[in-house]
Amino acid sequence: MTSRTSLATPTTPPAAGAPGPAPANKPRDTYRWASRSFALPALAIVAVLLYLPFLWTTYLSFTEFNGLGDPEWVGLEKYREMFADAGFFTSVRNTLLWVVGTLVLPVGLGLFIAVLAHDIKGSFWYRLPFLLPYAISGVAVGVIWTFILQTGGALSEALAFLHLPGTELRWLLDAPLNTLVMIVAATWQGAGVNALLFGIGLQSIPKEPIEAARLDGASGWTLFRTMTWPMLAPLTTVVVGLAIVGSLKTFDIIWAMTKGGPGRSSETLALTMYKETFVNNDYGLGAAVAVLLTVVTVAASVLYLRRQLSDSKEL
Repeated sequence: MTSRTSLATPTTPPAAGAPGPAPANKPRDTYRWASRSFALPALAIVAVLLYLPFLWTTYLSFTEFNGLGDPEWVGLEKYREMFADAGFFTSVRNTLLWVVGTLVLPVGLGLFIAVLAHDIKGSFWYRLPFLLPYAISGVAVGVIWTFILQTGGALSEALAFLHLPGTELRWLLDAPLNTLVMIVAATWQGAGVNALLFGIGLQSIPKEPIEAARLDGASGWTLFRTMTWPMLAPLTTVVVGLAIVGSLKTFDIIWAMTKGGPGRSSETLALTMYKETFVNNDYGLGAAVAVLLTVVTVAASVLYLRRQLSDSKEL
C-alpha cells in the first residue's frame, strides 16, 4: 500500500491555487466505458439475431406446432420421437462420416498442397487452381458433381471409354458410397482455402530454427514432424476447428446432389432438421434436431479448443 501511494504522488508539488492532478485511474475508466459503449450495438445484434432465435427454437422443441396457430406444449415428446426414428441414426452416422471425411480430406489435402508449394518461387500460382472452386457456391458445386457422378454420367462414361472398372457403381444411389463421393466434392471446393491458410502459416514460421535443424541433419519427414508441424499448431487449431463446425452443418452440397436420398440414406442432421421443419411442417421435431445439432457443434468445438489450448500451454 505504501509503495502504491508513493508512485501516485507527483514528485513536484502543484503551485498554490493550481488544480491538483486528476486521479490516475480516471482516463482508464473513461476509456473502458467508452469501449463498452462501442461494443453494445454488436452485442445487441448478436443477441437479437442469434440468442433469441435459439431460445425460440428451444421452446418450439417442447411443443407441437405446424406453423399455424399456437404451439402446444408437449414436453419431451419430440425428443422421444426423434430418438425413436430409425432414420435419425442414419443421419447421425452420415454426419460423423462428414466430420471424419472433412478432417482427413480437405484439411489433409490442403496441408499437403501448402507444404509442396512452400518455398517455391511463384507458389501462389500453384495454389490458385485449388483455390478457385472455393469461389463457387455449394449449390453450383453440387450441380457440377451431379453431372459427373450421376448414373451414366461423365465419370461412368470416362471409365467405360478407358475400359476401367467401376462403370457399374451407382455413385449417388448406394449408401454410404453417396456420402463418400459428396465428401470428395466438398474436398474439391474446400482444399484450396485450407492450402492458402496453411501456406500463410508456413510463411510465418521463422527460418532460423528450421535452418538449425537442417544443420543438425534433419530433413524431409523428420524436419516436418519435429519442427514445422509443432510451429503450425496454432493455425492448425483454427483450420481444424472451422472444418469441424463446417462439416456438422453441411447442407447445400447434399441438398443439390441427393436431397438426402435415395430415401434418407444420405441425410445428415442438418438435412433432417430442414426436412422435418419445412417439408413435413413438424416444427417441434425440426427444432429438437436443431437443438441437438447446436449442442453437438458447441460441445465438439469447446472440447477440441480446450484440448488444443491446454497442449499449447504445456509447450
